[in-house]
Amino acid sequence: MAAVKLAFIGLGLMGAPMAQRLLAAGHHVTVWNRSPAKVAPLMATGARVAANPAEAAADCGIVFLNLMDAAATEAVCFAPGGIVEAPRMDRIVVDHASIAPDRTRAIAARLREGNGTRWVDAPVSGGTRGATDGTLAVMAGGEAADIERIRPFVMAMARNLTHLGPLGAGQTAKLCNQIISGSLMSVIAEAVRLAQNAGIDANRLPEAFAGGFADSLPLRLFVPRMASGNHDPPIGSAASMVKDLETVLRLAAETGTPVPMSSLALQMLRLTMARFGADAEALMVHSLSEGA
Repeated sequence: MAAVKLAFIGLGLMGAPMAQRLLAAGHHVTVWNRSPAKVAPLMATGARVAANPAEAAADCGIVFLNLMDAAATEAVCFAPGGIVEAPRMDRIVVDHASIAPDRTRAIAARLREGNGTRWVDAPVSGGTRGATDGTLAVMAGGEAADIERIRPFVMAMARNLTHLGPLGAGQTAKLCNQIISGSLMSVIAEAVRLAQNAGIDANRLPEAFAGGFADSLPLRLFVPRMASGNHDPPIGSAASMVKDLETVLRLAAETGTPVPMSSLALQMLRLTMARFGADAEALMVHSLSEGA
């Protein structure tokens, strides 16, 4: 395990702490990021910096990706200097981005044809806190042998890794996760605003609900941020959740699945972006009803 060289591409709010956990576990990690400034903290803890994704992947058995969307993932794989240009070897890409299942399968097939690299789709849930603490939930699709090969490394970053089926299954599970997470954001925001408008301390709701049916990790995490209006550091953007819920609606249309709650949550998050800007944190959905 220790002899396997790793690469990590995409060092944003989630990727940077995930890569740091691999380094802290003693692994040899090569990193690349489109914005070079973000590699400095990882260099300070022992990461090697590559000039491009192909160089990052060149001698690595496992390459982790944590990118914004399918377009960014395709660029890292197939643009000049992309992973497809890395020498053919026994290599697995582990993709932590949240993208549509059909796009995942298409990218995976193209890369495997290009240089033999195999693919595991492994989107995560748990936000930046989970990435920092190593408590992420990872939903994976791919070959069973590939899942087991990556498991020891993923578990340096996660609390659990669940193999849900063939390629694309992890992405489908992540969409189910986003239905629940996106809807909860809007529902918890509604409860917090009612508490505030009715004159009780919304910060005490998690304490009051502890052990009851309304108790949950999102409740305990979201309520203090909503009640205080403090969204720094952000735990997830409205734009990212909108992207995922739009994918939910497309897959729902393809499968004949009614998703009324997802549709409502999507509209609330679109309103959040319209009012507070493209970079707004998703939990700012609570602020839509200020002054009501």
